[in-house]
Amino acid sequence: MKARAYATPGPTAPLGPFALERREPGPADVVIDILYCGICHSDIHQARDEWGGSRYPMVPGHEIVGRVARTGAAVTRFKPGDLAGVGCFVDSCRTCDSCREGLEQYCERHMVATYNGTEHDGTPTFGGYSSAIVVDENYVLAIPDGAPLDRTAPLLCAGITTYSPLRHWEVGPGSRVGILGLGGLGHVGVRIAAALGAEVTVLSTSPEKEADARRLGAHRFLLTSDQEQVRQARASLDFILDTVSAPHDLQPYLRLLARDGAMVQVGAPPEPAAVAAFALISGRKTLAGSSIGGIRETQEMLDFCAEHGITADVEVIPMHRVNEAYDRTVAGDVHYRFVIDMATL
Repeated sequence: MKARAYATPGPTAPLGPFALERREPGPADVVIDILYCGICHSDIHQARDEWGGSRYPMVPGHEIVGRVARTGAAVTRFKPGDLAGVGCFVDSCRTCDSCREGLEQYCERHMVATYNGTEHDGTPTFGGYSSAIVVDENYVLAIPDGAPLDRTAPLLCAGITTYSPLRHWEVGPGSRVGILGLGGLGHVGVRIAAALGAEVTVLSTSPEKEADARRLGAHRFLLTSDQEQVRQARASLDFILDTVSAPHDLQPYLRLLARDGAMVQVGAPPEPAAVAAFALISGRKTLAGSSIGGIRETQEMLDFCAEHGITADVEVIPMHRVNEAYDRTVAGDVHYRFVIDMATL
């Protein structure tokens, strides 16, 4: 099945037009005509091989919203015309403990990434910067009725990346939550944490972001370059969600945690961070990480966001501006997510 796409042939090359072959749909497959695809910072990391292990040619994109065009004979959850989404993976082993528990993102054998991965038979996967995609129905999400499609697309990564740890660490009414970084992930995390009933503080180095933080639902804003503000805020938070993808010192933020507090990394800096043991020992603190979410939890997140009117703040662009969008994302010149209108492909 032929599809049009944008791809990069190598880590220093721009993305450009590319023709690809999707597999012919099988009995359990859903064919989705892609309407919108968000640009995640991980697209840039992988397209430019900043994490290592990139495969080329690469068609990035794992924040996919579209309309079902065809379904296989065994498909029961979708029909042509339905709105559907695809996130960061399109298959998994289905038999390991994580898969059986609905935590396919932690598949212990082979999670099939939406792009820059391989199917079980070794076929390369190509992502959402394309006209269509074919996915097993068990890895397709239902987009709630009335959801704005362009602003919903980033939820397939940014939404679930922030929702999953907030739920796992049982954030809710009475929780004192810090969101470190107000970018593509952080701005969605603020909205979700506030909707869960938490008292939300945005931790940022950018004073100009305070107004946005409060508009998004934050109750407080802590300018982390102001040492007096940081000193006064020591031991004031129960949970910190670290969304920053640039290298940064974790120690000052661990000091903001109260006893038994947790700081969870969802941003992925390319360099390791050093942490002194006493930063954790003093106060029995936890430093943890979290990936995206399983299919069941991602659907839960989409439904939760629809119920609470949570979407991403986006700038919709035509396909030919994708390279410009990459550079602007790296420069922090986006509020807060680029989304590609695939009708412009």
